[in-house]
Amino acid sequence: MKQNVGILGLGIIGSRVAENLRKAGHQVFVWSRSARAVPNFLASPREVAEAAGIIQIFVRDSAALLEALNDMLPALKAGHLVMNHATVSKKATLEAAKLVEGTGASFLDAPFTGSKMAAQNGKLCYYIGGNDLMLERAKPVLEASAAKILPLGGIGDAMVLKIVTNLVSAVIVEAVAEAADITKANGIALERLLEALESNANFSSLIGMKLPAIIKSDFDPHFALRNMLKDADFARELAAEAKLSTPTLDCTAAAMRAGVEAGKGDLDFSVIGQRA
Repeated sequence: MKQNVGILGLGIIGSRVAENLRKAGHQVFVWSRSARAVPNFLASPREVAEAAGIIQIFVRDSAALLEALNDMLPALKAGHLVMNHATVSKKATLEAAKLVEGTGASFLDAPFTGSKMAAQNGKLCYYIGGNDLMLERAKPVLEASAAKILPLGGIGDAMVLKIVTNLVSAVIVEAVAEAADITKANGIALERLLEALESNANFSSLIGMKLPAIIKSDFDPHFALRNMLKDADFARELAAEAKLSTPTLDCTAAAMRAGVEAGKGDLDFSVIGQRA
């Protein structure tokens, strides 16, 4: 079934999701903080909600999510389905759900895994928290950009799992960066490190993607460093609330924060391998 779909946020992911929705035959209405020369660009989140019954949100952070929702509230009603795909705090996720559901509309907690090329090729994996009936309604829209749709519990649960999986990714890339530094310091070409890792039990698609970028110093953003740092800070907040110690995460967050403070925040997070 073809539907009117709204997209809020036209960054690396949102712009590509919107294009895949158009290719699938859906009518797509969009809004972003930066005006774009794209079809059906509207002036505000509220106008998007007036035009579309299903709304996908890809904004940068918790504040942007809540700002967009508050703008939309007068237009939301029973029959609307709002899905938040931005990685935000658990607290902001629960607050967003409360705002939306207070209008009679429905909400899905729907962060994703996958970066620029996965979005472009319709191969994202959506983590879903929320009502199963609403997920069934959302599937024809999500399938335009997804290889997998994974129900993971209630609202907030999917976001926690997204945050902690990003924690693992950040720590792995920091470890690869440190391995690369030691390898270079011993006069060994980094291509040999890649060959060694490819035959090691710890090799993963993440290492296979990020180590070549480190070798080539190619940091075109697939997932920006400032966004990975934001997610690491969310994980640290969750740990602090539970009175848990996270020394590995803390060290990785410190390395990423130094990179952001050095002006590298808009580069890919694999730039944490650049010590200069």
